Amino acid sequence: MNTLGFAQHDHRSCINTALAAAEAHCAREGLQLTPVRRRVLEILLERHTALGAYDILDVLRNENLGSQPPVAYRALDFLVAHGFVHKIERQNAFIACAHPDEEHAPIFLICRGCGKVAEAHSDLSVGRLGKAADAVGFAIERMVVEVEGLCPACQSAPEGAPA
Repeated sequence: MNTLGFAQHDHRSCINTALAAAEAHCAREGLQLTPVRRRVLEILLERHTALGAYDILDVLRNENLGSQPPVAYRALDFLVAHGFVHKIERQNAFIACAHPDEEHAPIFLICRGCGKVAEAHSDLSVGRLGKAADAVGFAIERMVVEVEGLCPACQSAPEGAPA
C-alpha cells in the first residue's frame, strides 16, 4: 500500500507530475482538458487538501473563470470520470488523485483532528475483499474506502490542541 498526504514531499514536482499525467491522458484519449478543467485540477493540486465545489467555485469566480455552480460541477464531473480527482463522500469534497498515472483502488485516510486527507491505494484483487468477492464469483469494479482517525501531527499534538 502506497500513501501520500501526511508525509513531506516535493509539492511542486507533485503538481507538475499530476498535470503532465492529465495532459498526456487527455491527448491519448482525445479528451479536452479545457482551461477551466485544468484550473480546477490545479486548484486541488495546489491546496493538496479536499475542497468542496463551492470553495473551488470561489477561486474560479475570483479569477473570472465562472461564477455559476455548473462551471465547477462540470469540471469536477470530467476530472472524477477520468480519475484525475476523487470525491470524498464523507466530506462531500474533492481531492486531486495522488496516483494519476496508476490504476488503483483509493483508500482515503481522513484526519478527524485537522481534516487533512491522505490517499493510499491497494489492489482490488488481493486482500480480504478480493478473496471474499472471488469466493462468490463477484468481480469488483469500483471501491471507495474512507477511514477516519488521527494523522501523525494530530497524534503528537497536546490533547485538544489542533496540529
